[in-house]
Amino acid sequence: MVSREDISMTGFAIVAYAGDAKTALLKALDNARDGHFEKARELVKDSNKSIVDAHNEQTKLLSKEADGDDLDVTFIMVHGQDTLMTTMMLKDQVSYFIDEYERIAKIEAKLGINQ
Repeated sequence: MVSREDISMTGFAIVAYAGDAKTALLKALDNARDGHFEKARELVKDSNKSIVDAHNEQTKLLSKEADGDDLDVTFIMVHGQDTLMTTMMLKDQVSYFIDEYERIAKIEAKLGINQ
């Protein structure tokens, strides 16, 4: 049996990992805006490590539920799930924007436009 405390602690862990990923993604976006595209992509890769860690925490509970354990949903766990999913969506958007910032920088370089 998984206690409510265990579920909440898993939720806290997911929030923490997703928060780390979100921080890295926002730094990646700042780097891309400043023209540091390699660093931006490195930060996206770093964010993915935290997302994987969050998924691993999530999978522990999914496995217990699949084994027949009855799990209570806690608000912290719901918050963790929400934070993880929005961070995953942010990762996709940041990756897109990095590519777009790089494309714009190349066009500006061809046109001789200084930023």
